Amino acid sequence: MKKITVIIPALNEEEAIQSVIQKSYHHPDVDDVIVVDDNSVDNTVELAKEAGASVITSARKGKGISMREGLLMAKNELIVYLDADIKTYPKDIIERLVKPLKEGPFDFVKSYFERQAGRVTELVAKPLLSLLSPQLSHFQQPLSGIIAGKRTLLMQVDFENDYGVDIGLLVDMYNSGAKISEVNIGTVENKMKPWRELGKMAKEVSAAILKRTVLRENTRKVLREELV
Repeated sequence: MKKITVIIPALNEEEAIQSVIQKSYHHPDVDDVIVVDDNSVDNTVELAKEAGASVITSARKGKGISMREGLLMAKNELIVYLDADIKTYPKDIIERLVKPLKEGPFDFVKSYFERQAGRVTELVAKPLLSLLSPQLSHFQQPLSGIIAGKRTLLMQVDFENDYGVDIGLLVDMYNSGAKISEVNIGTVENKMKPWRELGKMAKEVSAAILKRTVLRENTRKVLREELV
């Protein structure tokens, strides 16, 4: 049976971090849980170690950097990323995410959950995807950071170091030819972004989508020119 590495980027998540780690180890194939701490000033690090996780401190602040650094430290091919602020994960969260990788022809798994989609998702991400990458517009929560994938493919894509990281991974995986599955992980509750952050989030999500669309179109243009 293939073993699983769970990577949990965290910043000041002392309230939920032990619950997330415990639910990670609930799966019998998880033997590697890595918390990538973004210089927390609360008890996140101490509590993560107490729960049995390996803890590394991110070299530079930002979720994308933390996700990439965790990947570099991972010892297994099957990778799961979990948000550190969710106490309400189902006990079988890991199995739900890795099942398509183990049993199906899939390389990357995106989650969706029972909650009204976020404002940036509905007002920015989905409209942009429907216009620029309609083949991805069916994903219910394209900004979800609760994902799973194969390490060899994740090592080949770009991790944005801002709010664009999750949508960027989805677009990059599709553009690389990866087979993508979307799974329901039940009902979870995470922190809602304050209004003051939504403008920044919308800008960074838009930039991640637009950058990949421009790169793809430029590549096609070069290939067409080479064939003429």
